[in-house]
Amino acid sequence: MSNDFQPDVGHRFRFSADWGSVECAVTEVEPQKTLAYTWDAMGLESTVTWTLTATGAGTHLRMEQAGFRADQNQAYNGAKLGWQQFLGKLEDVVAKIG
Repeated sequence: MSNDFQPDVGHRFRFSADWGSVECAVTEVEPQKTLAYTWDAMGLESTVTWTLTATGAGTHLRMEQAGFRADQNQAYNGAKLGWQQFLGKLEDVVAKIG
């Protein structure tokens, strides 16, 4: 998604895609360990946290989106599908960078 992200706590940015946009703000940055930001769109106010953990074989990446209310099944299922598609492409994106 197009964006104006900067890894600075407090920085506000927006992800934009053909389906709409998401307002975000960076809440935590620990280089090479953790990145967290708010994810506010279409009534969903949540937090996305990325965590890197070194392993003997490389690095383990964990992504968690928290903050869904019980009445937000549609938002939860949409996020679940969207993140699966995004993360499924991540290995190819990283391979192009390295």
